[in-house]
Amino acid sequence: MTAILRVEASIKGENSVSRKLTDRLVARLLDRHADASLVSRDVSTGVNPVDANWIGAMFTPAENRTDAQKAIVAYADELLAEVKAADIIVIGLPVYNFNVPSQLKSWIDQLARRGETFIYTEAGPKGLLEGKKAIIAMASDGTKQGSAIDFASGYVKHMMNFFGITDVEIVAADAIAYAPDVTVPKALEAVEALAL
Repeated sequence: MTAILRVEASIKGENSVSRKLTDRLVARLLDRHADASLVSRDVSTGVNPVDANWIGAMFTPAENRTDAQKAIVAYADELLAEVKAADIIVIGLPVYNFNVPSQLKSWIDQLARRGETFIYTEAGPKGLLEGKKAIIAMASDGTKQGSAIDFASGYVKHMMNFFGITDVEIVAADAIAYAPDVTVPKALEAVEALAL
């Protein structure tokens, strides 16, 4: 059975282009993998912060954690378990101010756990989530994917690679403001062309 994790970050609801792309991606994946399971995680309303309390909870032995620390770790473990269980991760990436939404960054920060998603070796860092595929559905009003001002798509791809997920595809409805009638249909066509 193929396990799909869908992660949404857009705050625009039904008006979101990244959600239109992920809708189509997920529909195609479910058509392609008849036995697939789907878990959806919408981070647009916020993700618990990685802060001093988080660090304190993570580095306190499990048997010594307070109830508050146990809740912090349980939340982080839930996010991590969703990613570990997934074969395919579909990430909606709206670009805000040339970068990833803070909520999506917080989700990634929750996942960046030494010994869980990566380790350090003599040869450098090694990702532990190998054998997975990630599809990033990027949408931006003015930023062209891969341009000098795109600090979003490269970052998300880098973090997937850092976690060991090296099979990463990007579908972009980018610089929409300049040609909305062309850009979005072209991106949806790119979704149809993906080998899933």
